[in-house]
Amino acid sequence: MSTATITPELIVQHQLSESEYRKIVSILNREPTYTELGIFSVMWSEHCSYKSSRLHLKKLPTGGARVLQGPGENAGIVDIGGGYAIAFKIESHNHPSFIEPFQGAATGVGGILRDIFTMGARPIAVMDSLRFGRPDDPVSGARNRRILDGVVSGIAHYGNCFGVPTVGGECLFEPCYDGNPLVNVFALGIFPKDQIFYARASGAGNPVIYVGAKTGRDGIHGASMASAEFSEESKQKRPNVQVGDPFMEKLLLEACLEAMRTGAIVGIQDMGAAGLTCSTCEMGSRGGVGVEIDLRHVPQRETGMSPYEIMLSESQERMLLVAEKGREEEVFAVFRKWGLDAVTIGQVTGDGLLRVKDHGRVVAEIPNRELADEAPLYDRPHSQPLRRAPMEAPVFGGGDPGEDLAAILASPDVASKRWIWQQYDYMVRTNTVAGPGGDAAIVRIKETGASIAMSLDGNPRFCYLSPREGARLNVAECCRNLSTVGALPVAATNCLNFGNPERPEIMAQLVESIEGMAEACRFFETPITGGNVSLYNETLGEGIYPTPVVGVVGLMKTTQPVTIDFKSEGRAILLLGGLGDCDETRFGGTQYAKVVVKELWGLPPALDMEYEKCVHAAAREIVAEGLAESAHDLSDGGLAVALAESSFGPAGIGADITVESRLRPELLLFHEGPSRILLSSAEPGRVARIAERHSVELVRLGETVRGRIEVRNREVVLISDEIGRFQRGWEGALEEYVR
Repeated sequence: MSTATITPELIVQHQLSESEYRKIVSILNREPTYTELGIFSVMWSEHCSYKSSRLHLKKLPTGGARVLQGPGENAGIVDIGGGYAIAFKIESHNHPSFIEPFQGAATGVGGILRDIFTMGARPIAVMDSLRFGRPDDPVSGARNRRILDGVVSGIAHYGNCFGVPTVGGECLFEPCYDGNPLVNVFALGIFPKDQIFYARASGAGNPVIYVGAKTGRDGIHGASMASAEFSEESKQKRPNVQVGDPFMEKLLLEACLEAMRTGAIVGIQDMGAAGLTCSTCEMGSRGGVGVEIDLRHVPQRETGMSPYEIMLSESQERMLLVAEKGREEEVFAVFRKWGLDAVTIGQVTGDGLLRVKDHGRVVAEIPNRELADEAPLYDRPHSQPLRRAPMEAPVFGGGDPGEDLAAILASPDVASKRWIWQQYDYMVRTNTVAGPGGDAAIVRIKETGASIAMSLDGNPRFCYLSPREGARLNVAECCRNLSTVGALPVAATNCLNFGNPERPEIMAQLVESIEGMAEACRFFETPITGGNVSLYNETLGEGIYPTPVVGVVGLMKTTQPVTIDFKSEGRAILLLGGLGDCDETRFGGTQYAKVVVKELWGLPPALDMEYEKCVHAAAREIVAEGLAESAHDLSDGGLAVALAESSFGPAGIGADITVESRLRPELLLFHEGPSRILLSSAEPGRVARIAERHSVELVRLGETVRGRIEVRNREVVLISDEIGRFQRGWEGALEEYVR
């Protein structure tokens, strides 16, 4: 095996530090080959190795009574009873979606689906958490609209063609995402809990089998590209973005699940980030064995591909299997049936090495553990989170609350996301109980008679003001969303999106967010079973807001869902959790501050986790007793927006309420304090008794009326108008922005 002439420029191009290169030489006891340099560069990239975050991710709670598999595999697994389990995870495809929005987002969906079915689970739901730049910005608006349109189209294309419902998600807009959108995709699947498959190679002599699409040059160095800041040259990196084929992935799903049922499969891993490199060395490392392959056997769709290109390609719709020796033909027969390539490219060895041959010539020979589990680990310096927002509130208020409400409802963050989700097939497979537009999505599990509720949340403004408090609030809101529809939160996944971790102030944001999330997940008993870290989300030195996104899953009985909208006149309108309190210092991250005041300041709302948990328990009991005709948690826009959104249902039922508060009108109507759920009920007395039993405040605000929204504080009229005056702006604003 001949080594390459490795120049300092080549090391930099592969985004390796000088010390990392010295470590490579020490591991190999020689200079690496060019192929080996590429293999190390992708496996030691931030995207694959988590070298800046692994130390801190250990602080997250990962175990629980229901957890069958925590972090370290392709997806987390939770026991849902009845002999079944769910596999779920969230992943990012941020950098590819900036460079090529449609394919970047589409292949993000494809990748997370493979993470689910490589565990043996059939995907039954997808959700997405999206962040874009301002669609109405005079300078960058056209590009932001193009990215938004491409990302949504890509998600819709892949999910719809594959045949999995996209049942919900969230979408927010901030200037910091002008040059760096975030595309986080969540997927969930179901399977019998005794049929879990793992990405571990075992059994020296067992064949290593390549299945699925042929390998091309698309996606080469995708993992490395996702581990660096964007520059002006990023627009030239389109070859780094993979090209997806959802129809082939559907065939791959069916073939893999059928092959698993033969009993011939020992281990399986999808070829995602770092492609063939990642799947070989990670399977070997997890199993404590070696893997030897010869690239001449790898199906290729382009001629003249070098070993470097084959190993680093991130072409989609490919998997790597380890089968029992002598049972290869059983596997091949299944894949022939589905019209897919399946070929033995190597075997498991007992020496712990990744050995790559090209027509019999060794081009790479590296210890698996040093590539994967023992990749570099950094305790990066972290000072204080980057903060440019002042603590003091500006002078604000005195406007027309009705006009302010209309403006907030028509703002991109709060406006209806129908334009997005109407492009998704959210009813395919007929399991969707509650789809997009609600507080949580719900899918039924026919096999058990139960349902799974899911919610994604991440408030970047709160996390910018305080990463620790913001992360805690994210978890609390996700759990509240599930409790609002009657589900018990049981487990979580996360996607941590941050800027350059080599900057101490950014690293501090990451550390604080992880610690805040850990505290809240532990308290709400929602262990993190897996997730993703996406760093270097910066363009030309400008980082995004710290954006930790959390996805929580919950269990509930299958029943008619409680939805947001008021259904009937004359029902009591109740605020579970009370009006809450807020001072100006904790008001600066709200939608009112963003849309009306156009400033950002202070701290996020204060969270009392003990009280929040009591609100959740009360809400679940109220829903279980059938006492809530509608339910909606208070979040973006506070009480006024929750009242308006609850009034936008097909029945045209609004609200007439009178409150007793000493808060300024702006704070009363628009503060975003947690632990509050808006209910309508025909039996307020029974609701009140449940709230009292859980030591939760319940305020009777008024009653539902037809066609209007009336809000008074004592005798002062704050808002008085027809529902349509608010609904028209809310319904049409986002589509108007995108044009």
